[in-house]
Amino acid sequence: MKKSLIEKVDFYYNEQGYMVFTAKFHLDRGHCCGNGCKHCPYNYDQVPEPKRTLLRNKRKEDQQP
Repeated sequence: MKKSLIEKVDFYYNEQGYMVFTAKFHLDRGHCCGNGCKHCPYNYDQVPEPKRTLLRNKRKEDQQP
């Protein structure tokens, strides 16, 4: 049985109105889906190259002060 998603815990809506899954949602799922999700806690492991490298580099840039 699937559990219901909870807004602001499992997902939120961005400025464009799209549903964005949180890192908690991805951790509960247990694996990288390969779609390049914004909050992927699995370091984009299943995303095909060259997109994986681009996403990882962007994340590093965003984390710098």
